[in-house]
Amino acid sequence: MYFLDAAHFVLSPFLGYLWSFTRIFIKAPAGRKRFNVLGALDAITHKLITVTNDSYINSQSVSELLLKIYELNLGIPITLILDNARYQKCYLVQELAKALNIELLYLPPYSPNLNLIERLWKFVKKQCLYSIYYSDFSVFKNAIVECLDQTDTKHKEELDSLLTLKFQTFKQSQFLNN
Repeated sequence: MYFLDAAHFVLSPFLGYLWSFTRIFIKAPAGRKRFNVLGALDAITHKLITVTNDSYINSQSVSELLLKIYELNLGIPITLILDNARYQKCYLVQELAKALNIELLYLPPYSPNLNLIERLWKFVKKQCLYSIYYSDFSVFKNAIVECLDQTDTKHKEELDSLLTLKFQTFKQSQFLNN
């Protein structure tokens, strides 16, 4: 079982904390370059499979990721849990998944809290973006790639506690009428 989602990292200032009596100017890079990462996170081992680019995530990107997962030759049924992004629900992706015998399980709309990989994206932003200035896009991109490459080494212990399959459930839901 893999949790699949895309993250779009933008080269711009991300403030961790700011409190000041006086006006402070913060260094910021010019332009608005994006580094896109489409990832599939193994729910048990937390191994990450990615497809990256500097343009857009689309159905071709998702197809490339599906092929990467298929080529692992796991020998067991594969289920991908994904959100309702249009490029993930298109005919091309669904037909390829069917041909590769990969089950696509779509989450309910507006429920990113049920997608485990969202926790990884938040972790990467905290590690690489908050309160860090990058003067060059290549340095920015390398920092993100390096962080993602170290998910099962340097960051393993922290991510193992963060990426648990413990979701809060409610036995009885109750609606309040106003």
